[in-house]
Amino acid sequence: MATKASGTKPSGKAQGSRAVVARNRKARHDFHIDDTLEAGLVLTGTEVKSLRAGRASLVDGWVELIDGEAWLQGVHIPEYAEGTWTNHAPRRKRKLLLHRAQIAKLIMKSREKGYTIVPLELYFVDGRAKVEIALARGKKEYDKRHALREQQDTREAARAVAAAARR
Repeated sequence: MATKASGTKPSGKAQGSRAVVARNRKARHDFHIDDTLEAGLVLTGTEVKSLRAGRASLVDGWVELIDGEAWLQGVHIPEYAEGTWTNHAPRRKRKLLLHRAQIAKLIMKSREKGYTIVPLELYFVDGRAKVEIALARGKKEYDKRHALREQQDTREAARAVAAAARR
């Protein structure tokens, strides 16, 4: 009879794997990303169930620093379909779990002109909901156009190389 080693988790996924729920692709288009952090989230039960169903939107989200605490604002986690009167408010503010030194660093940087803190990705790691937040500076319109032009040029170059390889 085989015995299971103590302290191991029976899991189909590799330990530390990320099950991504939502990405904020618009943030990478609208902002220059300077630094990223991973933060835990304080959620209610119906929010977790809704996230496990793969439903969330980070597009309008931002992080606000109030009294030495970080709060995630504007993120939409829809109500859980099977929930009852205990369902959560879809756009409520949610507390982020960060170390005091990380919060102090964010406070110092966000006070500088042009900096904001935006969520990039919402995911699960070992069953715990995490959010990747970024310290970001807003892009100007010409920066956005330049980035789109570079993407288009690299795509065209890749197509040309693939077409030449087929010949």
